[in-house]
Amino acid sequence: MTSNSAFAYTINKDTICALATPNGSGAIAIIRLSGPNSFSIGDSIFTPSNKEASISIAETHKLLFGVIKNEENEILDEVLISVFRNPHSYTGEDSIEISCHGSEYIQQKILELLITKGARLANPGEYTMRAFGNGKLDLSQAEAVADLISSHSKTSHHLALRQMRGGYSKKIKELRSELVNFASLIELELDFSEEDIEFANRDKLFELLNKLKKEITELVSSFAIGNVIKKGI
Repeated sequence: MTSNSAFAYTINKDTICALATPNGSGAIAIIRLSGPNSFSIGDSIFTPSNKEASISIAETHKLLFGVIKNEENEILDEVLISVFRNPHSYTGEDSIEISCHGSEYIQQKILELLITKGARLANPGEYTMRAFGNGKLDLSQAEAVADLISSHSKTSHHLALRQMRGGYSKKIKELRSELVNFASLIELELDFSEEDIEFANRDKLFELLNKLKKEITELVSSFAIGNVIKKGI
């Protein structure tokens, strides 16, 4: 899937942050930062244990250990930073994930630091919206992310995971490809209409149309079953 350049520009011009784990206290919390200034903002609050390392020069999918300091240069927490360089991230942008201890105080202070340094709080669903806008997910896959998070049974989990990995999207693309192929053959016939040449076999065309109708009907009818699996009877 290709992204709409105007839409991509609109959603990529700022850097967003948000808590990726549930609100409340726990052993670990994860804070996500995504956007063009993720690395510079991260570096401004993070001191790595390896003095020669930094977020800005780290390779993608690398972990950095160190501390986050507050505005008074006091250590706030020891953290792990996960680095994701575009386009190899969930959103398709430069992103980092801060794994800190799950104190509500620590979470709040880190978010406040990030905002002070130029990030803003993400709107609900904005990470997935950016992933869609940057061509990392299509609409079907974006919808499946929410279904996967809320799945409460093995069956609903399986359906959401299949959809998120492009199961339905792949099927629709295959159907579209077959239709486009036959449409091009028919257009070719129109170009040579005076020569009375047939490029598209009519029997195969009707066979394809019946196959498409059957598969599309099955996809439409599967919605009711899928809705029952996700939400209950």
